[in-house]
Amino acid sequence: MASFSIISDSSCDLSSEQQKRFGLDGWIGSNVIFPDGHLEKVDSDWNNITPEDYYGSMVDKKLLYKSATPGPEQIKEVFRTELEKGNDILCIVLSSGMSSIYNYSCVVAREMEKEYPDRIIRVIDSKRYSTAIAMACIYANELRQQGKDVREAAELTEAYLERIHQSGWMDDLFYLARAGRLSKGTAFMGTMIGVKPIADFNQKTGMFQVIGKARGVSRAYRAVVDYIRATIEQPEQQILFVSHSLRKELAERLAGMIRDELHPKELIIGSVGQSCGANIGPGLVAAFYYGKPLSDQLKEETAILQNILK
Repeated sequence: MASFSIISDSSCDLSSEQQKRFGLDGWIGSNVIFPDGHLEKVDSDWNNITPEDYYGSMVDKKLLYKSATPGPEQIKEVFRTELEKGNDILCIVLSSGMSSIYNYSCVVAREMEKEYPDRIIRVIDSKRYSTAIAMACIYANELRQQGKDVREAAELTEAYLERIHQSGWMDDLFYLARAGRLSKGTAFMGTMIGVKPIADFNQKTGMFQVIGKARGVSRAYRAVVDYIRATIEQPEQQILFVSHSLRKELAERLAGMIRDELHPKELIIGSVGQSCGANIGPGLVAAFYYGKPLSDQLKEETAILQNILK
């Protein structure tokens, strides 16, 4: 039985060292269009620009970046490298609600299965972004270590993704609305002074959905941690991520509260990468974790958070 390679795209926000640690075999790098119009490949280690300079330049909303989806030829090159090793492929990519990379990858997979008829390629629409995708890659690697083949690993990973939550807030939803990730009406909520919109993942749309708003940072911290407590499962067995964009101190405080109250196996703090960050902008603080299955249109999650915010 052939082994399988795990591939993701640059939206998974893992550094090169973390990619090795968690068994990522291939990485489809996207590009970012800088404010002056020049194109650069996403650097997962931030050697080309610091997170502080990247997000800091966006603060006044005059200098903005755009993400550029990798094309089929770039995806094909990454796939071919692993197929030539005699491996099947499990590819987990950014939400189809946020990017066309899933559709491109499916087209490439069909083409390359004809070229390599003995190999199996499974592409998964994560319906997530950032380190929520990283969590799925880590889980897939654990399944591979258990001896699962690519078909079974793909099925189990898709089920796992349906239980990966986000809990956190954005200081300003302008950037998401600009990128088409939220309506302008919802984005207005993020410009109200002192209001912290809290979101989770909508499993159907593959996009963010605001499920409540806290007034003030202290209230937001308490609401986020209580929401995690109400929806998480077996935190002591999990590697959790807290990601941020130009909010390191806030992220560290949130991570400290999660460690003290929920005792996860491990918690990793990091900056949202350049690809996702181009559309998110500065001001995100969010924890990503495994929990209860997400309900239709987040009706149950909205009720939970609204009760917490009373």
